[in-house]
Amino acid sequence: MKRMAGGEVRVGDLTAELGLAQSTVSAHVACLRDCGLVEGRVQGRSVYYSLSRPELMDMLAQAEVLLAATGNAVSLCPNYGTGSTGAALTKENAQ
Repeated sequence: MKRMAGGEVRVGDLTAELGLAQSTVSAHVACLRDCGLVEGRVQGRSVYYSLSRPELMDMLAQAEVLLAATGNAVSLCPNYGTGSTGAALTKENAQ
């Protein structure tokens, strides 16, 4: 999303920049699009994605502040932290 804040971007561009598989990037972009966070503009055979609302960058900045303050606590969480043996939070056990 940070990359999209700087302007339109194609999935192929994100794939090259992030070093991830095209299918992985496409799935994440599709999720963001389906949630209304990004929008696509078709030009020829390419789709250019951008943030649907510039206010999203304010939210991301606040999330980074929160993670900077609590990240270690999250990582050390016995249920969901790195290396935990607890169940991952899924739709089924979140309800």
